[in-house]
This record gives sequence, C-alpha cells and structure tokens, in this order.
Amino acid sequence: MIPARVDVGLWLRRFHTPAPNAPRLVCFPHAGGSASWYHPMSATLSPGLEVYAVQYPARQDRRTEAADYEIGDLAESIAEAVAKGLLEGPRRPLLFFGHSMGAVLGFETARALARRGLSGPDHLVASGRRSPTTHREERVHQRDDAGVLRELRELDGTDGRLLQDEEIVRMAMPSIRADYRAIETYRPRDATPVSCPITVLTGDADPKTTVEEALAWKELTTGGFASKVFPGGHFFLVQHQQAVYELLRSLAAEAAVAG
Repeated sequence: MIPARVDVGLWLRRFHTPAPNAPRLVCFPHAGGSASWYHPMSATLSPGLEVYAVQYPARQDRRTEAADYEIGDLAESIAEAVAKGLLEGPRRPLLFFGHSMGAVLGFETARALARRGLSGPDHLVASGRRSPTTHREERVHQRDDAGVLRELRELDGTDGRLLQDEEIVRMAMPSIRADYRAIETYRPRDATPVSCPITVLTGDADPKTTVEEALAWKELTTGGFASKVFPGGHFFLVQHQQAVYELLRSLAAEAAVAG
C-alpha cells in the first residue's frame, strides 16, 4: 500500500528550470523504469515546457520502500502529488505522457483527479500500450529472475550493460517485478472515460500492443482522439525521439491557445 501522506518532491522530479509560465508535462515511466529515464526528454523540451517525471516507489533513491503496490494505489498518490504541486495557483496547460505501464498510470491519474473534482490534463499521450479495455494474460512477474531479464532484453528498452551487472540487477529486481505484477494484474475499476483528448503512439512491430489494441483507447475519452504509428518495436520512441518531442511541443501549444 502507498502511504496516505504524499511528499510532492518524492513523486515528481524536475531536472531543468523552465521558462516562466511554461506549459507543464508530467511523464510516467514504463515498468522497471524510473524518473531519470525522462532526463533526455526534459533536457530537450526545457525551457519551453516544464517537464516533471514521476518516480515510483522501490527504486533508486526510493529503493528502501516496499515493492508492494497496485496501479490504483499509485495513481491515487500521483494524483495527490499533482494536485498539491501543480494545480494550486494560476492554471497552466498540463499534459500527461506515459509509455507502456506509464500510459495506464497517466490515464488512471487523470481519472483520480476527476474523482476529486479537479481539472486534470489538457491532453493525455498514451505510448506503447494497448487500451485498458483490452486484456492479455501475462505472467512475467511470476518468472524467475532470468526470465524477467529475458523479457527486458527482448523489449530492448534497458541498457544491456546494466542487465549484465549483477549488483544493479539485484538492487533493481524487486521494483521491476513489482511493476510487472502491478500492470499484469491491473483491471480498470470501471469504464469511466477521461474528458481530455487522447493521442496514442504505437510501434508497428510492438509485441505488446497491436494497432487495433491501441486504437481501442478511443473508447476511453469524451474528448478528441488521434493515433500515430511509428516503425519499430515496444521502445519505438527511442528511435523517433525528435518526432515525439515535436508532437509534445505541438500539443502543449494547442493547449495553451485553447486555455
């Protein structure tokens, strides 16, 4: 379970100083990922955007915390951190970007904010993840350590040198396994859509998400919907960073004009 009291700085990390009143972008990492994975994105988009990355429990400087959580628990705590840290004071354009498990957490965080009666993101970008309305039976979290590492190598989103370091693997495995357990046992609590537009990004060779499964996100918004398919696998965005960055800049500009 996640503690009831939320420390904003523990959950939301900002690596670069933004321009005054810059639109805000909150980035949600993939399973096994950390806030630092978004450091390059922050470096590129700052100072035009104020980029925050979510730091989940049980990794890096939070490694002493219990690796025992569910998607719903995480979303509630992230929503509280966003509400306390980003929604007080004058309203600024706000975007959520999540890759893989992060896409689901972005969606559930937006819904958690709505349940609080708060305005959530102006746009949700869901990358590399099938819609929560679709389901696959996956049990990576039940594999032994070698099996989990094999999954990470196949998806090719983690530096292979890190996976060869036994000490790093030993330290990271509890959070990696906990993330996989959280996303693989996740089921939406209801079918309530978000009101903000959703843009879905997909790799045409992603073994985790078909184009059809990605397009099913359309059912979960009462706002606009758009999708873009890139060449590549699950971590297609690594090869298409500039295109993704330009998309985020464009969506932030649109939100600023609309706001």
